[in-house]
Amino acid sequence: MKKEKYTYVKNGPKAVILIHAYTGTPTDVLSVARALERENYTVLTPTLSGHGLENPDDLLEYGIEDWIKDGEEAYQTLKEDGFTDISVFGLSLGGVVATDIMLKHEVNSYGIFSSPVVTNEDSNVPANFWVWYQFKMKKLGMAAEAIEEKKPEVMEKVEWRLKEINDYVEKMVPEYSKVTIPVFIGQGGQDEMINPEQAYTFKDKLENAPVDFHWYEDAPHVITTGRAGKETQKDLLAFLEKNA
Repeated sequence: MKKEKYTYVKNGPKAVILIHAYTGTPTDVLSVARALERENYTVLTPTLSGHGLENPDDLLEYGIEDWIKDGEEAYQTLKEDGFTDISVFGLSLGGVVATDIMLKHEVNSYGIFSSPVVTNEDSNVPANFWVWYQFKMKKLGMAAEAIEEKKPEVMEKVEWRLKEINDYVEKMVPEYSKVTIPVFIGQGGQDEMINPEQAYTFKDKLENAPVDFHWYEDAPHVITTGRAGKETQKDLLAFLEKNA
């Protein structure tokens, strides 16, 4: 992983990987990262391929296999630097990547924030993506009419990328019953992107893992910022301290 693809703050021996959402950047998890850093955690926050770029069309050139590779590189970076106490967490798409890392590698603990780790078929992601895409293209100076003409092609690509993610998740689901490490689940009750009830489904599938479950009734999809973010930070720190 190239240096510019992540932020990496080295503190104590306990390391945490925080992975952002689809269309997002590490800013999604910045306040959580800062809270962990203040408590002497080493924190690595990768920027997933295609994210954080000016042209939103660039994002559509990447898919789940690329993001899984980004997560793998983040984990290996910590291992190569001598860290053995590693935890991994992710928001939305980042939670899918974090789950893959957890299933493949030795981690101390793991968790998700509003993440479609059971299914993303019942979601508002396509509609929200289009709103984001229009905003980004207008910033680049493209006329509204020209943007609208691109919609069929753009949305076809989005649907395909989401299908790729869902297919990948479906392959992971049978492995959840084998998980035995501590798991943190955080979910906003007013999630506007995915069906929040799947957080309960995920919890039920983790039948052999100690689960720390948090339902933030009034929170939106992104529970790592704002008022919900403060609660998430507090709960996550307590979870990490308990499972140190």
